[in-house]
Amino acid sequence: MDSPIQSYLRTLHAELAGLKDGKPYAGIPAMAGVDPDRFAICLATVDGYVYEVGDSGEEFTIQSISKPFTYGLALSDLGLEAVDRKVDVEPSGNAFNEISLAPGTGRPANAMINAGALTATSLIKGSGGKTGFRRILEHYSAFAGRELSVSERTYQSEARHGYRNRALAHLLRSFEIIEQEPDPVAEDYFRQCSVLVTCRDLSVMAATLANGGTNPLTGKQVLDLEVEERVLSVMATCGMYDDAGAWLSDVGMPAKSGVGGGLLAVLPGQLGLAVYSPPLNDHGSSVRGVEASRRISHDMGLHFVRAARTGRNAIRASYDIADAPSGIRRTDAAADVLRDNAHRARVIELNGDLLFAGTESMVREVSDLDESVELIILDMRRVDETAPVALDMLEQLRKSLAQDGRGLVLIDGEGALAQRFEEDGRAVPSFATRTSAVEFAENQLIASYGDELCQPATVDVADSPALSPLAAGDAAALAALMEEHSYDHGDVIRRIRQRFGGVYFILSGSVVTTSPGPENSRVKLSTLSAGMTFGEMALGSADRQETTVRAHGTVRVKLLPAETISRLESENPRLAVELWKALTRDAYAHVDRYMRETAVRIRD
Repeated sequence: MDSPIQSYLRTLHAELAGLKDGKPYAGIPAMAGVDPDRFAICLATVDGYVYEVGDSGEEFTIQSISKPFTYGLALSDLGLEAVDRKVDVEPSGNAFNEISLAPGTGRPANAMINAGALTATSLIKGSGGKTGFRRILEHYSAFAGRELSVSERTYQSEARHGYRNRALAHLLRSFEIIEQEPDPVAEDYFRQCSVLVTCRDLSVMAATLANGGTNPLTGKQVLDLEVEERVLSVMATCGMYDDAGAWLSDVGMPAKSGVGGGLLAVLPGQLGLAVYSPPLNDHGSSVRGVEASRRISHDMGLHFVRAARTGRNAIRASYDIADAPSGIRRTDAAADVLRDNAHRARVIELNGDLLFAGTESMVREVSDLDESVELIILDMRRVDETAPVALDMLEQLRKSLAQDGRGLVLIDGEGALAQRFEEDGRAVPSFATRTSAVEFAENQLIASYGDELCQPATVDVADSPALSPLAAGDAAALAALMEEHSYDHGDVIRRIRQRFGGVYFILSGSVVTTSPGPENSRVKLSTLSAGMTFGEMALGSADRQETTVRAHGTVRVKLLPAETISRLESENPRLAVELWKALTRDAYAHVDRYMRETAVRIRD
């Protein structure tokens, strides 16, 4: 099934592909001929799943998006205090290539402007037989989860035309911010900006930052949390240069753009977002990248204020209904249908907050289910908060399922979520308990895959499954000894603790059995319908009833009273023995399932 998230990104990509504002960067001749229609959006989750649309495999140079990663490596090598003595953490409010050096000291305002980035590059020293740049390239590769390379053509072009950056490097050397020869530093900076990445690479790099510095694909810890905090903080306040304030207010995620057309944004604990589109705005950021990020943040509730809680997988458990049956004692034919088709209905238990990350993990789980699963039951009772984006994604999920001839069912104890769906004109079947939701699913499966023998409206005593081992004459003789009774909905047929009063055979309708639960509540144990029996279990419980039985709708039963059974044992012991043999066989056939259902009901 097509994921609602993938479908959303595809629609957004199609809309924004028509946005023709901006022009590709012309300051580096090797980049001047780039196709302005190249466009990709990638979204990577902190558990390593990547959604991608458009030209997500197209390579381009990373440019200024390299800056936070080199800054992070410098912090890891030297520590925060040592790096802070060389480069500040204050927003400059200036364009990326402004000088922005502190009067007197020459310290750059932050590591996201070119002066600060050159300083950070100068702090990366060779080690273990590797040059400083080789370590930078391997650091980027660890973030991307694959080995990256350098565009020599772009590097040579930058090296020949990067006069301003060379001048900045010399100016920084004059203040002793850069302590070595400035030209090799500028060369390494040109190389790091010329590293080739794809939009998918950037999304994984962003997801690594979102995941506490651990690459979600490889599991490698690339940055420590202390360094991660500093990098994301500086990205939040400085990553978008002189547009940083408007960006943080409107989009609300730490981000970094590059003149190569890439843009990377991070929502800590939840996801990494990347966009590639070469035409740039006046701030040097991708026009489509900025608009795509703004739309995604608004539509999916990704602003850091809205998504403040750490994202986690919202799925607590996932199982088909064979592992949590409804408690209805079915006919043999219906039981056979459910045994063969229970895998077609699946319960997914959710917990925590349904913000973007939690909802995404659930939607992905459902989207990946086998096509044979026809009913998806979402147990929402342990969900604390449901964001508007979760409702929208659930609605898209419902539509996608419906298009495939499948259904969505909610278990919503308080009914609040179901009510919100109904108010929006998109009602879905909703139940207060898992028992009732699974009962609904079972009935759907029986109706689809069974026949009239599975759920008969009326069953004569002689046709009762419990008496099926008896000869026809014996079954007729017992039926003649029975009393017929009728009950209206809600009537108590038999109360808990009453002495054994006989065996009841249901002719039509259904009954519900309950037992005492915690805090004076009642726990529903089973629903019994036409052709089934109750009452005989009291003989194994000190001659006392262990459950209360109520009519569910109009019910007709035939009762073989306890007194009649006692008389039968004296007057016709053979028939009495045949009766008890039949009831015992029936009881043993159901006892394992009955006990399992009881345990499930108590947990529910």
